[in-house]
Amino acid sequence: MSQTFLDRTIDNLRLAWRELRDSSVVRSLGLDEGQSRQDRWRRQIADCLARRGGAVSARSRAAELGHDFLRLDDAGKRAFLHLLVNEFGVDRDHVSAIMADWNMADDLAEQALLEAELRTALVPPFRMILKEFNSLPQGVKFLVDLRADLLRWRKEAPGLAILERDLKELLASWFDIGFLELQRITWNSSAALLEKLIAYEAVHAIQSWDDLKRRLAPDRRCFAFFHPGMPDEPLIFVEVALVNGIAGNVDALIQGDQDAHEQQGLQAGAVADTAIFYSISNAQAGLAGISFGDFLIKRVVGELQRDLPDLKQFSTLSPIPALRGWMNKQLDAMAQKQETGLPKAIEAALRDCDDLMGPKPPAKHPDEVSERTRANIEYLAAWYLLNARRPETGSAFDPVAHFHLTNGARVERLNWNGNGKENGWLQSFGVMVNYLYDLSMIEKNHESYVGQGKIAASGAVKRLLR
Repeated sequence: MSQTFLDRTIDNLRLAWRELRDSSVVRSLGLDEGQSRQDRWRRQIADCLARRGGAVSARSRAAELGHDFLRLDDAGKRAFLHLLVNEFGVDRDHVSAIMADWNMADDLAEQALLEAELRTALVPPFRMILKEFNSLPQGVKFLVDLRADLLRWRKEAPGLAILERDLKELLASWFDIGFLELQRITWNSSAALLEKLIAYEAVHAIQSWDDLKRRLAPDRRCFAFFHPGMPDEPLIFVEVALVNGIAGNVDALIQGDQDAHEQQGLQAGAVADTAIFYSISNAQAGLAGISFGDFLIKRVVGELQRDLPDLKQFSTLSPIPALRGWMNKQLDAMAQKQETGLPKAIEAALRDCDDLMGPKPPAKHPDEVSERTRANIEYLAAWYLLNARRPETGSAFDPVAHFHLTNGARVERLNWNGNGKENGWLQSFGVMVNYLYDLSMIEKNHESYVGQGKIAASGAVKRLLR
């Protein structure tokens, strides 16, 4: 399904840009079809940078360039971008000359003028091309998708890293939180938007239109951030369930029928007292590293408090995506007699779980493991969430934990068999975690984690380590 609407997006871009490309301005350029492809690109880029004929002509030339770029395969796109970076980058000789003049300047005023000149010289000409694309219809989406391609090509085209970083800097300024609009998505939203919701859901896949309808039922909420330059494209969205008490099983939560409601403690006609954030999905790969999630949660909590004053608790039901990978890494180090730095009790618990890691484990579902194994996994999961750190930053090793802890949540509860599906087993043996957003403690928890590296946790989680 995702390929269907992505194809439509590219087709719409081509159509819109072809109309601009076919203007009299571009037709009058008289480009020689006999030129080599790279010579043609050089001419097109140079014409865009020259900006002859004013803004309308510049847009037409950018549309021609963009339209031709969209027709290339991946190899052709990489070749074009390499030419753009290598031949239309910073003029280093000019930069060196300015720096030499600065070193010889004998007063602060002259140095200040040269510093301004240097700042201008350090902006690569290819950035102007990116800005020209931004002015075209759906140009913002084009640039977001271009960065997604650059991230995808990191290994095979490392020479394009400078373009990727430059584009990230531009996108970060364009996608400042002040420009974003929070919208609620409902079953009455456009079919095109709902189709994108299905395609972009990255945590708990939406299996069908009926599944999506359940997730947009009256006791559910879905909110997304949108940007004026991409009004029909969600940037990030969160799915919320309204229940009584903190939910511990995502399968029952998503199922959405009456039995599931009763399992979660919400009887027919009851008023929910808890909002469970059970899925947060970044919808645009090209905006990776440009964070909106913390603002999204805070804005959604505000919306829910305003509309549903009976809500008393705000919690997540979250995966632990890196737990099993972390366990595998520690077991590999132990097998090679390497120092892990782990407490002896943790190493012993890891050894007891070693048989679960192989290609044919004795169990493939939480219901199949012994009580001893369950106790070991819960013990390891609790220790991992509260103590495993990334050596380069000192932050929590688990990316989901780091996200919620940075936002001021606390590790509230572990849920055995919280996710009984295959991906739940492969990530964390089915264990899920609730992060609680205690509104009175959010600021303190945030400061403790960001400033001192301290992780807030409930007594119930801490007792698992005794």
